[in-house]
Amino acid sequence: MDITIHTKSGSSRDAVYHSLKNRILQLELPPGTAISEKEISLQFNVSRTPVRESFVRLAQEGLLEIYPQRGTIVSLIDSGLVEEAGFMREHLERAVVREACVSFPEDKLKELKTNLAMQRVCLEEQDYKSMFRLDEDFHRNIFEGCGKINTLEVVQQIKVHLNRSRMLRLAVDHDWEHLYQQHLHLYEAIKERDAGLADTIMQEHLALTIADQGMLMEKYPHYFKQK
Repeated sequence: MDITIHTKSGSSRDAVYHSLKNRILQLELPPGTAISEKEISLQFNVSRTPVRESFVRLAQEGLLEIYPQRGTIVSLIDSGLVEEAGFMREHLERAVVREACVSFPEDKLKELKTNLAMQRVCLEEQDYKSMFRLDEDFHRNIFEGCGKINTLEVVQQIKVHLNRSRMLRLAVDHDWEHLYQQHLHLYEAIKERDAGLADTIMQEHLALTIADQGMLMEKYPHYFKQK
């Protein structure tokens, strides 16, 4: 794949970083994949400097492992970090959805409804990448509707391993009806301002990711860091 970037060095670095991050999160670069500065610089038609800077940034986020004199690999998924991110996400998102049931803007409620319609299309087309994006957007809308976007950013910072696990789950099992139904019921609970029901649904919804870990680790042990 040859991706030519005609930008200044800072923009080149950002473009390489965002492209590599998306490819890692979408499993186009699976855990354990070896990559090199030379290879990536040729793909993007840039010098090694923005590539090296992107590698360092991705390593700081836990997506790459850099071994001096040996090379760089896409990091394995750390199940411990998946569980920790899931713990933090659950407690914050349950608090936010309870708040959404007290007060939630009408325009954001309409956005959730539109998002659900698009999720239904993804179910029919089996588009796991778009389904993941819509899942993320659905939850983001709830945070935005409650004026808690900074809280969301804190959650996002620790979700890299969790997100790869979620993406893997969507990619290998296209039975997403339960996921859609939980989102639908969350929307209805917010619309009806039923905080107790919304809290229960959110708890069950977020527990799915952690519950799936055993199955994924058994089926794809080479993608996960061994304890």
